[in-house]
Amino acid sequence: MGMSVGGSSGGLNNEPNVVPMIDVMLVLLIIFMIMQPRVRRAVDLQLPDPNPQVAPANAVSDQIVLEILPNDQYAINKENVPKDNLAARIKSIYDPRPEKIMFFKGDPTVKYQSVIWAMDQARGNGVKVLGVTPKEQAAK
Repeated sequence: MGMSVGGSSGGLNNEPNVVPMIDVMLVLLIIFMIMQPRVRRAVDLQLPDPNPQVAPANAVSDQIVLEILPNDQYAINKENVPKDNLAARIKSIYDPRPEKIMFFKGDPTVKYQSVIWAMDQARGNGVKVLGVTPKEQAAK
């Protein structure tokens, strides 16, 4: 608050002193400007290639697809495998491979228990990453 001296009004002046408030705001602005670069954190992203290479139609695929069929039947890349030999066959396929990815394709009529059992067999024999084909592809 200020007081007017020698004026004709003869009372108190009710104008707020805003200089300290402006000083505090400037100090806070400087603090936030200094801290902003230190607060930023990098997020690692793997974006898809903007110009993907299209594989030719007759290219040989090295993907392995395990099909779970009705009546406890299994097929690896269209090759029928008995339930008793499934674990051994998966192990023989993946032992020499550095990339351990397998895709699963379940028939819509099989029980969930059969699909999980097949996944457990794959995980127990060295397959690290498991993929499941989309529902519309599995129904074909």
